[in-house]
Amino acid sequence: MAQSGGRTPQLAYSEIQHKTHDELKRRTKAAKIRAVLQHFYGRDDLAGLRAVDVGCSTGYTAAELSAAGAEVVGLDIDVPGLQHAAQRFGEQVEFLCADGTALPFADRSIDLVVFNHIYEHVVDPDAVLAEITRVLRPDGAAYFGFGNRLGVMEPHYRLPFLSWLPRRAADRYVKMSGRASTYYEQFRTNAGLRKMCSGLRLWDYTYTVLAEPDQFAARDMVPPRLAGAPPIMWRSLAPIMPTFIWVGTPGDLHPKGDSVRVAPRLLRSR
Repeated sequence: MAQSGGRTPQLAYSEIQHKTHDELKRRTKAAKIRAVLQHFYGRDDLAGLRAVDVGCSTGYTAAELSAAGAEVVGLDIDVPGLQHAAQRFGEQVEFLCADGTALPFADRSIDLVVFNHIYEHVVDPDAVLAEITRVLRPDGAAYFGFGNRLGVMEPHYRLPFLSWLPRRAADRYVKMSGRASTYYEQFRTNAGLRKMCSGLRLWDYTYTVLAEPDQFAARDMVPPRLAGAPPIMWRSLAPIMPTFIWVGTPGDLHPKGDSVRVAPRLLRSR
């Protein structure tokens, strides 16, 4: 992967960020991804689909997709993470050390791609999105979990407004906190993320998931006291929403799941 702005690839992220080994949290996130995709397809499983987890790290999401019946390849440049994944889930999932900017798959050959909270760690996320678009079948879909640059609390260092700052100021802030020497991650705003996904039809599941935390295994996103909160409350937080959950498709697919309190909304028709 080419360097950009002095950034080099994070080749062993699972050794830098130990929460990648938190099995309970990883499985909770994986269950959310599975629930969203099954709702999008209107199915109780993902049987028969060829799936790729880009940035699979320690393998929990790839394993969940496999448990749902998909034929799964987990892909990352994080060798220690891949070793952990292969030890735990190698009988279920194929794991490859490969770069997301050069996916080792033919054009239009993949039914399902997961790209969950990875883009801010990638040197060239636009190139990764171009590759995801290239390999997706016309009737395929990609799950995107995207952090918002305007989220108030930066998720990696738990420092308010860190991601809002210019690069040098962010470096100074995180260094003063004692949590890192520099601020590596690079987030984008909602508009920047939509641009990054150009070429895909985008469906917004963010508020669908927040409105139905039990159905979509989203208790990690919704505190118990806010379960059942009116959708307008979540909508009012849109500019600073920490995470966006989108499903992208190169074709004309639309959500086929049962009726929910807040229907997925079409953000852009390519």
